[in-house]
Amino acid sequence: MVLIGGTSNVGKSTVAQVVAERLGFAYLTTDRLARHPGRPWRTPEWEVPAHVAEHYGSLTVDELITSVLAHYDRLWPRIEDLITTHAAENGGRTGLVLEGSALWPRRVASLRVPRTAAVWLTADDTVLRARIHAAGHYEAATGDEQHLMDKFLARTERYQTLMTEALGSLGLDRIDAGDGRSAADLADTVLAAAALQNMVGRSTAVQ
Repeated sequence: MVLIGGTSNVGKSTVAQVVAERLGFAYLTTDRLARHPGRPWRTPEWEVPAHVAEHYGSLTVDELITSVLAHYDRLWPRIEDLITTHAAENGGRTGLVLEGSALWPRRVASLRVPRTAAVWLTADDTVLRARIHAAGHYEAATGDEQHLMDKFLARTERYQTLMTEALGSLGLDRIDAGDGRSAADLADTVLAAAALQNMVGRSTAVQ
């Protein structure tokens, strides 16, 4: 089992799907288990629900990060059960790549599940900003739409700051996903780090 954490828009799903394909493993995102208010910008397939606009429009950044971390706290028992049940029932026969921002470092580090590795992807704030602006067509958005994107970005950056601090204090593996490397190259790095881990999330891989 390979766990891939990181903040929003860092590239977790793309890299995780490449890793799953390389290994012949199943792929799953924690978003499928229970979704917190998602991206607050329109796409051709998505209109921002009123409750999502209200969430980002009415809460401060501190309240937004408190809300999402509380959501991940509530979700963790389901994630932990999924991981431990998969390991127990499959006995290593069917692999799984699980990704999501809900894979909080301290909780993942507490896992005692054999044949399980974990890494976290990070990117510079300027990279995250560029990706979110591109996804939401920021320059063409209305002032209200830009405000929601700004709040989402601020929460995304705050989450990554807290996550990176936790990774550093625990000595867990993180990989820079924002330096122009391809998903295939990042998948190679994830697999190399996973191969070196003798505890969930800890290896001697180069950061």
